[in-house]
Amino acid sequence: MIRPDSDIKYLKGVGERRAQLFAKLGVPTVGALLRFYPRAYEDWSKIIPIDEAPFGENCCVRGVVVRKPEANLIRRGLTIYKTEVTDGKSLMRITIFNSRYAADKLVQGEEYLFFGKVTGNLWGREMASPAIERASGGDRIRPIYRCTEGLSSNVIEMRTAAAIEGAAESCAEALPRDLREKYDLLGIKDALTQIHFPKSGGELEAARKRLIFEELLTLRLGLSLMRSGKRGRVGVKIERDRTGEFLDLLPFRATNAQKRAVADAARDMMRDEPMNRLVQGDVGSGKTAVAAALVYSAAKNAVQSAVMAPTEILASQHFKTFSSFFEGTGIKCALLTGSLSASEKRAVKEKVKNGEINLLIGTHAVIQKDVEFLRLGLIVTDEQHRFGVAQRGALSKKGVNPHTLVMSATPIPRTLALMIYGDLDISVIDEMPPGRLPPETYLISGDKRERAYNYIKRHLDRGLQGYIVCPLIEEGESELFAAREYKEMLESRYFADRKLGLLHGRMKQAEKESVMSSFAAGKIELLVSTTVIEVGVDVPNAAVMLVENAERFGLSQLHQLRGRIGRGAAKSSCILVSDAQGKEALRRLKIMASTSDGFKIAEEDMRLRGPGDFFGSRQHGLPELKIADMMTDTKLLALAVKAAEEILRDDPRLKDEKNKGIRANVAELFRSGGVSN
Repeated sequence: MIRPDSDIKYLKGVGERRAQLFAKLGVPTVGALLRFYPRAYEDWSKIIPIDEAPFGENCCVRGVVVRKPEANLIRRGLTIYKTEVTDGKSLMRITIFNSRYAADKLVQGEEYLFFGKVTGNLWGREMASPAIERASGGDRIRPIYRCTEGLSSNVIEMRTAAAIEGAAESCAEALPRDLREKYDLLGIKDALTQIHFPKSGGELEAARKRLIFEELLTLRLGLSLMRSGKRGRVGVKIERDRTGEFLDLLPFRATNAQKRAVADAARDMMRDEPMNRLVQGDVGSGKTAVAAALVYSAAKNAVQSAVMAPTEILASQHFKTFSSFFEGTGIKCALLTGSLSASEKRAVKEKVKNGEINLLIGTHAVIQKDVEFLRLGLIVTDEQHRFGVAQRGALSKKGVNPHTLVMSATPIPRTLALMIYGDLDISVIDEMPPGRLPPETYLISGDKRERAYNYIKRHLDRGLQGYIVCPLIEEGESELFAAREYKEMLESRYFADRKLGLLHGRMKQAEKESVMSSFAAGKIELLVSTTVIEVGVDVPNAAVMLVENAERFGLSQLHQLRGRIGRGAAKSSCILVSDAQGKEALRRLKIMASTSDGFKIAEEDMRLRGPGDFFGSRQHGLPELKIADMMTDTKLLALAVKAAEEILRDDPRLKDEKNKGIRANVAELFRSGGVSN
């Protein structure tokens, strides 16, 4: 008997060889096949008369074959079969490329359904290589699946039908009856049947509603359980808040938004349980100063802190910034990165272990097993979307339930933030430091590049510095070769009398540090770079940036790049060079040119790319969603959050018998170990 947990090879028509192909698609079991949802659908249920078939769109027509398809050998390897079909009123030409099998299926005088894109010419309407079914029983909504070589969508459809017939009945119902009734949700058997083989658009929508709701509910509950699991733990309590002292020491006045974020976190750190807080702010909003205030307060309470950054450049930048903040305070900082020598690493680790170092700053080196703290009480991770939950957890284990502060320069809508960062409280820095002017952004075509270079020269003449971001490297190209070649072209044609530097991802860390130090010291006037400058580089004298092939970057990535300029007193400019013709690409770039609001840009970026691409599930640590889209399924997202709160209010650990199915779902989704039993 086939069950959801049966190996896929035991399903009728699969076997060992096909099971290997299904495994490539992430489908090892019959249950996984039932949850392998169609990527699209073809609606064969709506038959359109031939003379009304819309040009350029996929549709379904019914027609009788007028004559047996004729074969035309165009050249070796290309045979075209042509015939006509009629619905009694109009004719349509059917063209089939290189498929004698498909052509032989068409019998003169027989009626068929044809699904495909309609084109037109002087002869009339035409379909090229349509999907073909006999008219009897073919008028339905057909699922289209993501497939792999050797495993077509048709084969997956047939095997899925066998899985539903054999195993859907025994699928465990995770959602209690009262929950399904309250939110008008299908049972799991009907939902799985209708998501794969809907008889109507209404059936498909009902199935999607149930499965999307279930997935978002499971995600929300899992994140909430992770968070509640941290509650009740005893953290490293900060006895006396010293953040006010630090803010008074700053050479500038903190914004009200910074003060609010500091106050929120300081309150958290004075409680018994550990803080878990996200500080979200646009590029240049002053998140680092907020973190420094908390590190200062911790150090003055004899508690150590650790700051983990995603890149060595950013870790070095933080080391300089924090060291500058703490000059004269008695707080000692140390930098630990992979590029330090073995003896340097040993010396740093020894000082951290005996408590001589108050603040350790580094990359992934900070979470290595041999890094021991005397009393770690505060962890700061920068650019949260580059770290997963597991990496944050590895650092947390180095302290007895330390406080965690996560800093993100990726603004996202609050509802989405609550879902993605469901295990964190949120502070938003929605105010920029006074006097900071956002860069003016210009969009130009490639034929105006020379004028842009002259514009950059005028900035350099005034003693300012700038960046030119290289064209993004195509797959297969050498990043090193392309970056060097581009820099040499600039030096020989346009900037012969200027000091140019080169920064790219293939350079060793020591080389990168040397280039950045020279740029920060003013020894390099114009830095030619790939996107390694995206995060963390802070040179106040840099006031102009040119980005080649701007259409190839995501909006948020462009916004991060643009954030590297405009950090000083001089007016700054960002020039986006693009010859893109596509409407979407031009629309995105015009958004960049029209606003400096990171929240607007991020929302548009997520709308265009979806949260999966925007965050990258492996980066932000979230489980991968199979059917839900948190940007488009906002109504169901809100319902799922509401339902999760109701469930947890009555059953905080999902121990109730009626919620055991939901708990099993949570354990499955968070199989990496985020939720404990």
